[in-house]
Amino acid sequence: NVPVNSPIALLLEEGEDASALAAADAKPEASPPSKKPDATKAEAKPDSNKPADAKPAEPKPAVEKPSDKAPPAATKPAATPAPAVTATPVGDGKRVFASPLARRLARETGIDVALVTGSGPHGRVVRADIEAAKAKGTARAQPATGALPSIAPSVSGQLPALIETGDFEAVPLSTMRKVIAQRLQESKQTIPHFYLTLDVELDALLALRKQFNEKRDDLKITVNDLLIRSCGMALAQVPECNVIWTGNQMMRSKSYDVSVAVAIDGGLITPIIKNADRKGLGAISAEMKDKAERARKGKLMPEEYQGGCFALSNLGMFGIKHFQAIINPPQCSILAVGIGEQRPIVKNNALTIATVMSATISCDHRAIDGALG
Repeated sequence: NVPVNSPIALLLEEGEDASALAAADAKPEASPPSKKPDATKAEAKPDSNKPADAKPAEPKPAVEKPSDKAPPAATKPAATPAPAVTATPVGDGKRVFASPLARRLARETGIDVALVTGSGPHGRVVRADIEAAKAKGTARAQPATGALPSIAPSVSGQLPALIETGDFEAVPLSTMRKVIAQRLQESKQTIPHFYLTLDVELDALLALRKQFNEKRDDLKITVNDLLIRSCGMALAQVPECNVIWTGNQMMRSKSYDVSVAVAIDGGLITPIIKNADRKGLGAISAEMKDKAERARKGKLMPEEYQGGCFALSNLGMFGIKHFQAIINPPQCSILAVGIGEQRPIVKNNALTIATVMSATISCDHRAIDGALG
């Protein structure tokens, strides 16, 4: 929307002081508002500032040679024309004219650009408007909404209206929550997930667990311990799934480690049981209890929860029957297991009751194909 042959930027030459821009800003404020972009007026103004040179040929050189006394007058448009070349974002169903710098500052300060009155050409929102809204601390800045304004466009402008009712309370994001949000959003946006579900009969496994626990009073094996061991053995049998994705290649691990999701205050963390295929159930149980306890106290070392190619997430203790977990990049798979419950099944053409658990693996299709998963 900038007229042809209108100045769109001012370049300071070697030795010229940027303070001249601020000095020239005092005059232009009164003249530009009602007419076309300031740039056109700025082009005409330099002529009026040179009464001695009344020749009509003068204005063109004045724009082409900013060094011949033109800088102070020509500097005038620098404060306003720059926003005129910017894109026009869409917000709340209406076109909101704002400079890229203004939009970035608005995002950083939690200001809804659609609620800011622009002072630039044709009502365009510029940097000064965002800074003014921030300084005033009015509803435009929405200081109480935390990160919510950033999703306002996705709900067609309804969110700000809801927030103004005072029915919401801003919950600051912890560092952990920010990392979880960033990583899992990246995962769902960039990783082509696919899911495979099997119903597993647990009666034989539960009987084995009972035998272990009857022999030792000092250690109690859990179903989760048995699942960790099983996952390690499965990875050893299908090493093609024991990989991470780096973008331009796959990296296959030589050890079969299992990350285990542990819920902690404000989020979750995944301690790693290394060499799960070779460790005994007693060792796995003791290590898992120790790492889970230290994870909840925030005392795990980075090497104890970073790495691994495969993860296990168990929500069975909450009565969850079936769910699909999100892959934690750069890992390529995660197993989600639900509650072991008695269900009617058919065995030998007869209806019977068995303890059944649903297990769902999420796979990254870039690295793991359906049959392999």
